[in-house]
Amino acid sequence: MKLKNNLSKLVLFFLIITLIPLSGTAKKKPAKDAKEKPVYVFKVETEVKRTPVKNQYRTGTCWCFSTVSYLESECLRLGKEELDLSEMFVVRHTYPQKAINYIRLHGKANHSQGGQSHDVIDQIRRYGIVPEEAYPGMNIDEKRHNHGEMTPVLQGILDAVLLQKGARVTPRWLEAYEAVLDVYLGKVPETFTYKEKTYTPKTFAQEYMSLNLDDYVELTSYTHYPFYQKCRLELPDNWTYNENYYNVPMADLEKIADYALKNGHSLVWDGDVSEKDFSGGRTDKDHGTGYAVVPGKDWEDMTKDERSEEITKPVEEKEITQEMRQKTFDNLTTTDDHLMHVVGIVHDQTGAKFYLTKNSGGIDQAYKGYVYLSRPYFLLKLTAMMVHKDALPPEVKEKLGLK
Repeated sequence: MKLKNNLSKLVLFFLIITLIPLSGTAKKKPAKDAKEKPVYVFKVETEVKRTPVKNQYRTGTCWCFSTVSYLESECLRLGKEELDLSEMFVVRHTYPQKAINYIRLHGKANHSQGGQSHDVIDQIRRYGIVPEEAYPGMNIDEKRHNHGEMTPVLQGILDAVLLQKGARVTPRWLEAYEAVLDVYLGKVPETFTYKEKTYTPKTFAQEYMSLNLDDYVELTSYTHYPFYQKCRLELPDNWTYNENYYNVPMADLEKIADYALKNGHSLVWDGDVSEKDFSGGRTDKDHGTGYAVVPGKDWEDMTKDERSEEITKPVEEKEITQEMRQKTFDNLTTTDDHLMHVVGIVHDQTGAKFYLTKNSGGIDQAYKGYVYLSRPYFLLKLTAMMVHKDALPPEVKEKLGLK
């Protein structure tokens, strides 16, 4: 009986010491549904019509997603119904152009996944375009785009062709290259039916979309070229060596963006998103903060504590100058990492201006797939933008000689 009582006490003792820390932990654990106070509260000044956010997922095709999104908005601006255009149709036709360029330049050219807004315009002009339903461009038994396997296979073909030192290149390599594209993306349709009417990709672009592709211009702002003249922007993803970027003063970039957005136009923003204060930044929580800023103090000048400090209120930012733009471009701290579709102007609780920007990473993000670019970030990190020529302020349009 004594042994039984001792065992009972022992069991009770172990239960007590086991439950005490558990109950203590439960008291300290915060509620899962507790909401943090947002750092930024944005109020919309103006925004344009646009189509839903898409997901480029594991591809380097932001140039296509952003520009196609922009063209979808253009259709809405012109009174057409909402369109869901196929990005991969454009990508499928762009790759062979890159490959030919790569072979002709003996491998000394860019054959990466990246590109520029004019690549989309160029391919639509050559081949037309189709709705997403006519060409999803995803023949890999997955639900989202993934070019992680396709791109090295394509690169391997080109490098194998160039391995033939001094030997003649056969006329068959491009067929092999395009066959790989067809395997991964699918064969492009020669004709398709949309809204009970049959189109070719070209007639769909010309008759259904009916956009004048000559109306779209790209702009930049750097002092190593004269202002209000065309130039070739030295970006790796400008693989066609396009020389039709209009170079304007930095102040005009902001003037153009604001004039466009306040008059029903949107624009494509090409720039650098590698900064620690872009979206995720120092306070990255699951899916990023959803905003991009240029803090008054540079990252390398911050102490360890400053770098880890949680941001709880709007950041005081630098005032951007033309000289700063040029310096960061020349020292490669501003590069063309990403293109996005700018669709509005908003202001934070202090009155500071931000640009409402549609990204292409799906809706599982801080602002359902949108990013807020502060005015300083927009101006400093922009390498190029695309707009309709009618979105230019009259005085800028006149200086550029556009009608």
